[in-house]
Amino acid sequence: MFCKAVLFAVALASLSSASPVTQESGSRVALHKRNNLTRADGVFDHEKAIKQTIRTHNKHRQNLINLKRNKGSEALNQGAEILPIRTYEVPSHDKRQNEPLTDESNDLEWAGTISIGTPAQNFLIDFDTGSSDLWVPSINCTSAVCTSKSRYSAAKSSSDVPKSGTFSIEYGDGSTVSGPEYTETVVVAGIKTTGQYFSPVTTLSNSFANDPIDGLLGMAYPGISQLRESPFFNTAMTQKTVPNGVFGMKLASSGSELYLGGTDSKLYTGSIEYHSVPGTGFWQASNAKALVGTTTAMSGFQTVIDSGTTIMYGPPSAVKTFYSKVPGAQVFDSTNGYYSFPCNSVPKVSFSWGGKSWAISAANFNLGKTSTTSSRCVGALAGQNLGLGTNVWLLGDSYMKNVYTVFSFDKQSVGFATLS
Repeated sequence: MFCKAVLFAVALASLSSASPVTQESGSRVALHKRNNLTRADGVFDHEKAIKQTIRTHNKHRQNLINLKRNKGSEALNQGAEILPIRTYEVPSHDKRQNEPLTDESNDLEWAGTISIGTPAQNFLIDFDTGSSDLWVPSINCTSAVCTSKSRYSAAKSSSDVPKSGTFSIEYGDGSTVSGPEYTETVVVAGIKTTGQYFSPVTTLSNSFANDPIDGLLGMAYPGISQLRESPFFNTAMTQKTVPNGVFGMKLASSGSELYLGGTDSKLYTGSIEYHSVPGTGFWQASNAKALVGTTTAMSGFQTVIDSGTTIMYGPPSAVKTFYSKVPGAQVFDSTNGYYSFPCNSVPKVSFSWGGKSWAISAANFNLGKTSTTSSRCVGALAGQNLGLGTNVWLLGDSYMKNVYTVFSFDKQSVGFATLS
């Protein structure tokens, strides 16, 4: 397994309008990042990519259900729709105080150790800015998948409080993540919350069978919480165990870090370019522009910034227009919205929100060759209707790995800065 050293930082510092925040103290916990969609032989892993797309589709389907229930239909983007659950349809020819992170499975999710309960029970967790709930497997989990996971035992904790609700998410293989609701003491890199809502799940989707993580910790707004309760970071803000409602992320091949309570000025240069978000559910910045070289391919769209998504997605018609500006681009998989281009001419892609143009490196845009003998490569932007809205794109790790990203509840904004 290809591993990368990554840092997840928690700072006791304050964030000014566009100035760096100096780290005053911190502690480290091991984190792990998983593998990407390029096989060891340099070929695009088509099957894995389809499964990731379906997992993303179903995650945001549940988010939209939660947002509509929690905030009302008016909180949904124009054209948003709750689409049917997608299932795996693989083509027959394709058979984040300081917390060190490690790259697991090469690029699919950012994970680190947290503790739940008193005394502490430890879990390897995916930190996801595209969801808002915390769940881990329960000792009572009946799914075979759970046998390889760390499991929470309420009987071993003096701070557990069972609640009356039920938590459930459906996945594309027909299985679910579901369980009861509890409140507990939760600690992430020294930041402690009490009475934190979470679910110790008793069924775990088969899609997590080969996944080293135990569970997930969502870092978006409470509006998309299925538990309908405050997510961990928001609880920490309320209980004042973090000094500011800000966290920063650097996701890269080395030295990556999630920094809670401010930003780590050592990891970026210059000021942070902030863009407002609605504050209802997603970290969603408006008035975006996609460029190919110096040519504007698309403009005036919304962008959801999601660390729990591997690549980037846009509405199929918009992505088709985008690739029409890429010399030599062709449809590779029309069903799943993937395009290819000549490997020796990776397009220079960037995004802008009215300020700087933030470039995506060739390495981050190129997902690998279409076959071992091919001279064509697959792009990290796919055309998919995820139900988020007619003018909404989803920017995952393929974008975030090129910038320092700041998520500010205090400013109700998401910001970008140049990596050091």
